[in-house]
Amino acid sequence: MTALTKYARLEATALWRPTPEEQRREVIVSIGDATLVIIDGNDKPLAHWSLAAVERANPGTLPAIFHPDGDPGETLELPEAEAEMTEAIETLRKAIEKSRPRPGRLRWIGMAASVLVVLWIAAFWLPGAMQDHTLKVVPKAKRGAIGLALLKRIERVSGPVCADVAGRAALALLSKRLQAGQIAVLPNMTQDSLHLPGDLILLNRSIIEDFEEPDVAAGYIVTEQARRDATDPLRDLLQVVGLRENFRLLTTGDVAPQALDLYAEHLMTAPPPQPETGRQITRFEHAALRSTPYAYARDITGETTLELIEGDPMNGKLTEPLMSDANWLRLQTICGG
Repeated sequence: MTALTKYARLEATALWRPTPEEQRREVIVSIGDATLVIIDGNDKPLAHWSLAAVERANPGTLPAIFHPDGDPGETLELPEAEAEMTEAIETLRKAIEKSRPRPGRLRWIGMAASVLVVLWIAAFWLPGAMQDHTLKVVPKAKRGAIGLALLKRIERVSGPVCADVAGRAALALLSKRLQAGQIAVLPNMTQDSLHLPGDLILLNRSIIEDFEEPDVAAGYIVTEQARRDATDPLRDLLQVVGLRENFRLLTTGDVAPQALDLYAEHLMTAPPPQPETGRQITRFEHAALRSTPYAYARDITGETTLELIEGDPMNGKLTEPLMSDANWLRLQTICGG
């Protein structure tokens, strides 16, 4: 220790008292190997105090009075004339104090690290893990109920589901042909197509009424299937409504009405994600459906949908009509137009 070396040869005269009942004695004080050595006038050692255990009884006051830690009855009084020794003891005490381990500080550091780990888990791991677990345990019937609840909210904006009896029968045939589950047509939806939890696909009436062949509407249906293949619609809902609603669904089996309103608004306003083209073409191939009519319906120039045109899985192949002309005409009047 540099400070200890500096004061190794320092000596001073002081008054020492071993107990409160005894008289003070004049002694010589010197600094030894990490100790304070007290000797009498005959060089007889009287006491050794560990510098690490020296306490000052009157900080900032002279004459300075020191005592061993835990034993204030034994005192060593240094007069004002021995200011250098007083300064030396104080300097060494501070140096030793700084070098001591800080269990309290380590404990706080450990606690802070633990808190950070918990926060990291809560912020990054827990939401994903809870979503994964929720998606595994929510039954198909509950998914269907959530999908229908969302449909009711979308109907407030788009108008009620088109319900012409003959048109709905034709739509059911198209759904069966494409293995698409439940399909509903809405009269004034802000998106061309959507898919909801519970295998429910929504189409805007313009997708059916504005084109001469059913392949375009079918293309929108299989595109929604491709989107559904890429991302579970219930996962998308949970990501939008947040962790609290995820926990509610997991524990009670319900989603708050306000959360459903929020997600319905999201569906109606946010641009739908573009499915990966390869996955999309695979869906067209699985349905034995031409992708070219859908591609030109999306972009009349074909520039932004060129991959769907060039990768049409039915190119050069004979395909069966999706439905009869009579059923197509019935489907085009599903909204009463």
